[in-house]
Amino acid sequence: MIGKISGRIDYRGDDHVLIDVRGVGYVVYCSDRVLASLPGVGEAVALYTDLLVREDILQLFGFPTLIEKEWHRLLMSVQGVGAKASLAILGTLGPDGVSRAISLGDWNSVKAAKGIGPKTAQRVVNELKDKAPAVMAMGGRGGAASPATLDEVIETPAAPSTVAAAPAPVPSAAAQAEALSALSNLGYAPGEAASAVATAAGAEPEADTSSLIRAALKLLAPKG
Repeated sequence: MIGKISGRIDYRGDDHVLIDVRGVGYVVYCSDRVLASLPGVGEAVALYTDLLVREDILQLFGFPTLIEKEWHRLLMSVQGVGAKASLAILGTLGPDGVSRAISLGDWNSVKAAKGIGPKTAQRVVNELKDKAPAVMAMGGRGGAASPATLDEVIETPAAPSTVAAAPAPVPSAAAQAEALSALSNLGYAPGEAASAVATAAGAEPEADTSSLIRAALKLLAPKG
């Protein structure tokens, strides 16, 4: 299994990049959003990868964070969602958007991705709603792949100006993960805790952990 690629971009295509790692070129497919965030040809890049193995093909898919990679794997576990559809969903919503949509049961947001119909979008939400909390909890530890490791892979170090850092997770990801953990420790079910945290984060994206916990507890408080 190839879990991470660090090298230099040799070529950029419409849906992939060719990454040169010490003379070996790897074709890595990415979502539109990830492609737009990558540096130019000749510059350093590092991506976490997932290898798709079929009888007639081997394909690598690249992601800037472990959380996004995990969502790709989970999305592909849903009936009717292949690699192309998964990248379309992640490209439209991003990993935090996917977490929020599934936690809130918002299949319309999933349907906004190119090629995703309403039935598929509903399956994504229904089949993954119980798995969203576990992926959200990765927010505190799922960092971005860093091109700083290139010196271990490429004999000639890049000049500082040519090394472009891969996109970092959204700032609130760690706070959401910590808030989710706190609510779970208080005895709330993973599904309802994830929904409350997602709602609170959507209302105040830059909220810190304490603010998210307070807002989520208000949402979870008995009504009436």
